[in-house]
Amino acid sequence: MPSLGAFATFEVAAKHLSFTQAASELNVTQAAISQQIRGLEKALDRRLFLRKYNGMELTFEGQMLLEAVTQGLDRLSEAIFRIGQSGGSQTLTIAGTYAGVSNFIKPIADDFRRTNPDVGFTLLASDENDRLQDFDEVDLAVICGHGRSEIGPNLIALFPEVVEPVCSPAYLAAHGPFVSPTDLAHADLMELHRMHWSSDAIAWYPLTWRDWFRKHAPEVDEIPQDFVSNSYGLLVDAAEEGQGVILGFRHLVHQAVTEGRLVRIFDRPLNAGRTYYLKINPRTGKHPNVRAFVTYLLDAIEDIPMLKR
Repeated sequence: MPSLGAFATFEVAAKHLSFTQAASELNVTQAAISQQIRGLEKALDRRLFLRKYNGMELTFEGQMLLEAVTQGLDRLSEAIFRIGQSGGSQTLTIAGTYAGVSNFIKPIADDFRRTNPDVGFTLLASDENDRLQDFDEVDLAVICGHGRSEIGPNLIALFPEVVEPVCSPAYLAAHGPFVSPTDLAHADLMELHRMHWSSDAIAWYPLTWRDWFRKHAPEVDEIPQDFVSNSYGLLVDAAEEGQGVILGFRHLVHQAVTEGRLVRIFDRPLNAGRTYYLKINPRTGKHPNVRAFVTYLLDAIEDIPMLKR
């Protein structure tokens, strides 16, 4: 088996398609680069570069090896980084949507750090890129899917997606009481714009006020919206400021309800038929800090009454 140094030299030379530039980057002579590449080609019994009068290009075997070496060196670098962290503090990387990260993950991470100050967090939020959950550096991801998702050690079901009308106490005092669902037809309703739901990261059917009225007050035809945004965070802020009523996703508004900034108008939930899951990176999921946070997260969910209803 050729040495790791030979593979690293090959990766640099293949990146530049130049032994001269590779020698400059590695601070060695061009002859040393040539010697290592020749040794590698001899060990593999395959040519890796085609030498042409105006430069070089990779052979088919060279392209195959470059892809494998690049992936291997990236994995090695990441492992070295994580090993270096394991002796002391470690940063956990968690991915989710913007609202999920800010309204659900961050408060729990903040509580966790109060008793685990050596553990840091990198929170990656996107409503456009659902591939965040598959990045090598992501330890955990909160994702949404249908109940048919395959549960296992690396995919844990958390709670169903349920919404219900919420508003600020001041708005309820000024415009309520709302005795029946039909009363909300005359309230200031605020809703997510469909642009939010059509992104690659949130590619499922949206929950709208029309869906909620269809379940609880089908006789209501016209459902005007007074404020629409593709940012759920803006809707929550507007509701807390007393501007109207929103469909509160229970896992996103539970803290505001607990602290009295929002109130549930009545017990008229709507279940989307979807489930939120915790996706665990199998390569890092057994790290003590990752396991500790997963346990803490699951215990925290058990202590949220709204998610049990």
